Amino acid sequence: MPSPEKIVINTGPILALVAALGSLDLLRNLYKEVIVPYEIGQEIMAAGSSGFAIKEFTEAAWLTKREQPVWPHPFLSNSLDVGEASVIQLALDEQIGTVCIDEALGRRVARLNNLKLTGSVGILLRAKKEGHPVLLKESLLKMRGKGIWLGKRVVDFALNEAGEKTEL
Repeated sequence: MPSPEKIVINTGPILALVAALGSLDLLRNLYKEVIVPYEIGQEIMAAGSSGFAIKEFTEAAWLTKREQPVWPHPFLSNSLDVGEASVIQLALDEQIGTVCIDEALGRRVARLNNLKLTGSVGILLRAKKEGHPVLLKESLLKMRGKGIWLGKRVVDFALNEAGEKTEL
């Protein structure tokens, strides 16, 4: 049975959460285990020692960072980028029921594989609802400031759910 306490996370949400909060510590408060496929770690570290989010990713020693590549099913490899394909395949292989993906196509494919989904905005919203000191509007503005695209519908829904002003 998949554990709702575990999550497999993609590159986009890691970068978005660092942009929003300056760290990944919130994930540790929300999940018992956050699993990062080898391919995701490689994508993050590819930016070099001065790249965005490398410091925060490296300092998050509590993340379960896999050291072996994932071998995605050909359908996943041919449909998605390597990161999304590895997140979904790892979740399927290890019966982890929830993935964290922000990109629309990756989310659709995850749903087709009966996985539960969240994204960076969903994590921020959950944290706020659970009483963590998250200012959703401020976090979303910081994400946009780092060049992270956020759809208007997602932003409006999240701000409404959080009880914050509904425009950025």
